[in-house]
Amino acid sequence: MILGVVLGVWLLFTVVGAILSMLKFFFFIGLVAVVVVLAVTLVSKMSRSG
Repeated sequence: MILGVVLGVWLLFTVVGAILSMLKFFFFIGLVAVVVVLAVTLVSKMSRSG
């Protein structure tokens, strides 16, 4: 009985950890994409005005 509870809690923590790491990964990719878009926009504006 106790072993089943321990296994269930461990599985829950494993799933939650995997989801959180995936979210952090996607958040990082989104952040990089936003930075790249901002940099490209700034460079194009500077090159057009100059």
